[in-house]
Amino acid sequence: MPSQIAESKSTSFDLPKEKANILRIDCIEATTAAGSGHPTSCASAAEIASVLFFQVMRYDPSKPGSRANDVFVLSKGHAAPLLYACWAEAGAFPRNKLLTLRKVDSDFEGHPTPRLPFVDVATGSLGQGLSAAVGMALHLKKIENGGQRVYVLAGDGESAEGSMWEAAQWASLHQLDNLCLTIDINRLGQSQPTMLEHHLETYKMRWDAFGWKAITVDGHNVEELIDAYEAAKQTIGRPCVVLARTLKGKGFPGIEDKEGWHGKALDKETAQKVIAHLKGEIHGASSGWEPKPTAPEGTRPGPLKGRMAKSSYELNGKSVSTRKGFADGLAALAKVDPRIVAIDGDVENSTYTEEFQKLAPERFFEGYIAEQNMVGMSMGLAARGSVPFVATFASFLTRAFDFIRMAAISKLNIKFVGTHVGISIGEDGPSQMGLEDLAMMCAEPDFTVLYPSDATSAWKATGLIAEHSGPCYLRTGRPDSPILYDSDEQFEIGKCKVLRKNHRDKALIVAGGVTIFEALKAYDELAKQGILIRVIDLFSVKPIDREELKTSARESGSHVVVVEDHYEHGGIGDAVLSALEQEPVRVTKLTVREIPRSGKAAELIRKYGISASDIVKAVKSAKQNSKP
Repeated sequence: MPSQIAESKSTSFDLPKEKANILRIDCIEATTAAGSGHPTSCASAAEIASVLFFQVMRYDPSKPGSRANDVFVLSKGHAAPLLYACWAEAGAFPRNKLLTLRKVDSDFEGHPTPRLPFVDVATGSLGQGLSAAVGMALHLKKIENGGQRVYVLAGDGESAEGSMWEAAQWASLHQLDNLCLTIDINRLGQSQPTMLEHHLETYKMRWDAFGWKAITVDGHNVEELIDAYEAAKQTIGRPCVVLARTLKGKGFPGIEDKEGWHGKALDKETAQKVIAHLKGEIHGASSGWEPKPTAPEGTRPGPLKGRMAKSSYELNGKSVSTRKGFADGLAALAKVDPRIVAIDGDVENSTYTEEFQKLAPERFFEGYIAEQNMVGMSMGLAARGSVPFVATFASFLTRAFDFIRMAAISKLNIKFVGTHVGISIGEDGPSQMGLEDLAMMCAEPDFTVLYPSDATSAWKATGLIAEHSGPCYLRTGRPDSPILYDSDEQFEIGKCKVLRKNHRDKALIVAGGVTIFEALKAYDELAKQGILIRVIDLFSVKPIDREELKTSARESGSHVVVVEDHYEHGGIGDAVLSALEQEPVRVTKLTVREIPRSGKAAELIRKYGISASDIVKAVKSAKQNSKP
């Protein structure tokens, strides 16, 4: 009996050993055919991937996008061929598709994107996979109550990223015991050895200190890996990290553990030699694999409970900030839309998302002052079906812009809200002023960008982006402002509002946010002088109301003045210029053209040239310089 047990155990270990070498061969063939890629980075993690895919994880390879599957996130996205090889070996698609790696008409890209059904979030910009996985684990544990586990494979080089440690402390605080991270510690980065190389005990002390269960293993020993993942499953109340000591290029004679091989495909002759060596390690024990049954799916958030309520703001009533309009709208949505979750970066008493927190505390998550992880978690939440609203000062979203960029590549349904925009925030000074946020967000493909001017339009904008599928940005301000629109006013994505109009208009003023009130003051002053101007509240920066802008520009003497509380490049001025690029018009941009100082909002608006008097000067100057 003991010998039979030993033989059975040995056979079970032979399967992932051999599959690891099959995966290595697939990665070599794919990258050599492509002429580029990272075969040595794939080789170091081959046993890790083999054990996870063919011994540990529960998934249905015939349904690679099923929500019943355990979740796998490849944070070290440059090892994409290894991920593709695992799914091919599992039978999700024919193996010959691996040879289309990196080709322009192939979904098997150099780094993973959600064009593939088994990829939830795009990876490749290192240090992001763990944050996204935290969001997924959070969703499964706290929202969906699903039995799936979340596995992440990261590289040792990305341990230098601060976002890794932001995610580590958050996952520990929230006891995400359905989350298991593996770090492929292969010692070598792209250009030189990593900081800690193979000092696994230092890694272990650090992860222990962050409250994780840390297990060190030989990353090429399948028995140790299997035992580690079993221990992770049994761990209650904290996440687990498997610290796997590996060798870059493992199994590649003459290349293994050598510097200078990162991101280099093997030439055909070298590839043939290495493949011949690896085939000598395969003896047929890898056949007969059967996938494990998937875990039962959790309960998804229920259907809408009704329509969003109307705002209660009154024309000629109390002034209200657009950030408050957003937050009141979000609170109204909390009552009717169970899909919505809110994440804030420890400024909920300034963004006013505390109103949502009061109504739906189980769907509010404090992100603390860790904006990268906050956005990364929202990526994971959105990938599982939540609709996350991520709110903080617009200036602080710049810290997380790389995550926002990857969210765009992932085409995730995230709603970003930047408050405290522009010089109009006043005395806090330039470090707190969001003056480049429109340039950032408008640059991202498929983003919808709205810029409301009063609390009513902010309320309405919040509802619009909640209903809209895809990434959105809502720009809101700090100061209280008068109510321009009543609660029955209709707003649309891609449409502006014409606030003043006459067939004798001599110029078109386009504004947004606080500058719309400067434009209206300028209108009154110019009207006294017998000069009529048209005033547009842009509202939708992207997509922009191109047809209305063209029509209004033509009907207003072909002179357009854009006034905005934003830096010169990439704001609504450039958006309007782009919309009118084929029109014979003259566009004057009034923008913030230097790093501002602290001061009162009204003082700063005058000092930096975006006030009503500046609009009046721009209109009269153009009128004087125009041909009779």
